[in-house]
Amino acid sequence: MNGSFFRYSLLSFALFCFLFSCKETEKTEDATVVEEVAVEMPRLPDWQKNATIYEVNLRHYTPEGTFNAFASHLPRLKEMGVDILWLMPIHPVSVARRKGGLGSPYAVADYLDVNPDFGTMDDFKALLKAIHDQGMYCIIDWVPNHTGWDNPWITAHPDWYTQDAEGNIVDPINPETGESWGWTDVADLNYDNPEMRRAMIDAMAFWVKDIGIDGFRVDVAHGVPLDFWEECNSELYQIKPLFMLAESAIPDRRNSGGFVMDYGWEMHHLLNEIAKYQGANRSENKQLVQGNLVDTEHQQMEPKTALDIDAILAQNKEDYHQGYFMQFTSNHDENAWAGTEFQRMGDGHLAFAVLTATFDGMPLLYTGMESAVDKQYEFFEKDEIEWGNYVYADFYHKLFDLKHRNEALWNGEAGGELVKIPTGNDENIYAFTREKNGDKVVVIINLSAQEQALKLTGDNFEGTYADLFSGEETTLTQNWATKMAPWSYHVLHREKE
Repeated sequence: MNGSFFRYSLLSFALFCFLFSCKETEKTEDATVVEEVAVEMPRLPDWQKNATIYEVNLRHYTPEGTFNAFASHLPRLKEMGVDILWLMPIHPVSVARRKGGLGSPYAVADYLDVNPDFGTMDDFKALLKAIHDQGMYCIIDWVPNHTGWDNPWITAHPDWYTQDAEGNIVDPINPETGESWGWTDVADLNYDNPEMRRAMIDAMAFWVKDIGIDGFRVDVAHGVPLDFWEECNSELYQIKPLFMLAESAIPDRRNSGGFVMDYGWEMHHLLNEIAKYQGANRSENKQLVQGNLVDTEHQQMEPKTALDIDAILAQNKEDYHQGYFMQFTSNHDENAWAGTEFQRMGDGHLAFAVLTATFDGMPLLYTGMESAVDKQYEFFEKDEIEWGNYVYADFYHKLFDLKHRNEALWNGEAGGELVKIPTGNDENIYAFTREKNGDKVVVIINLSAQEQALKLTGDNFEGTYADLFSGEETTLTQNWATKMAPWSYHVLHREKE
């Protein structure tokens, strides 16, 4: 997304999703029908079923900030268990009206070229080959909602853009207020224009057919009419099987069959809120006012606990008919505008990482997380990463390796259903099991900042398992009881022989 703090606040994101869902309902009469009827997902690559994904902020990744320099990191990313590399926009960045010294990577100057700061098109092709040689896959960030102000489309085809009453091209407008969102470095594209739609599809097809990428992460996918994606994705899937990720939290992007994965935004925001509530609960400045916890250093807070996870899972089951979520504790938006996983989640960040890596869906790792980089990267400037010693690489390797080999953790329908385990302390302990084709996992996480006692009950967890992190053998029986340290976790697993 383009970089304004307002854009990335939780409130504005929720409003943005709602408003654009209303806007596209006006343009696509059968949008609500699509939400209710699942369409067969076409031409998916088989490798997506147990894949993990890693977001690459190429501008910051190396001192050089180039395709060639990044290639040296491929072996260690492969060793860590990364399958899909999502490259943030690799296109030239517009100079006109840019923000900061380097501008937003989401202000695209040319859909058919690469950013010269990163290298040449031949350099990108060499990187793509190196990625494929490692047995990994590459998707690129695509920005269909708007372009930069010096994109050649601006002068050649001004009618491809949204215009005001005087015929001036405008930046994206809030349809509720009629005022700018504040993304002044980009110009809003007009999806009522069929020629622009055709050019957009052709540009995306170029990267698949001529360059050989494996799919797209589509920026602001909910801001583009659904009927465009139905046409576009239908054509793209005819070229070859693709992995399509929508930056969206609207069910029809998956239910229509165009995208296999979208963002688990609601779950992510809940995890942030649980961490914040637990932090306030530990604060020396906390007070109880009319039954509500108040952190006097911050604000009155509604209690958020592990129990709230179940409501989101139940609603998702109703709303989504196919595909799966990308689960995460950080990404470029969160890092830039809301804070690092350390700032948002405190001592619980690894517990939440375990949850997102074992939940139904694909886990995302963002640039620098494997080195515990506690830094909000500059969005419009160069901000080199201090990599250190990759302190969490082994932690993520264990989780990703288990995902690869244990079918219970595979993505979507390929994996096992998540079934809750009652603990007698469900407000603080989240426990569940998943099982598929003889493979099984039991995950128990203390989502609180205090020591917690638990007792497992039910009939879906008994057996002997290996503990992923300690390596010890654990036998779970009815009424198995233990105490768990703050933010601690058990990932217990067994695989079919």
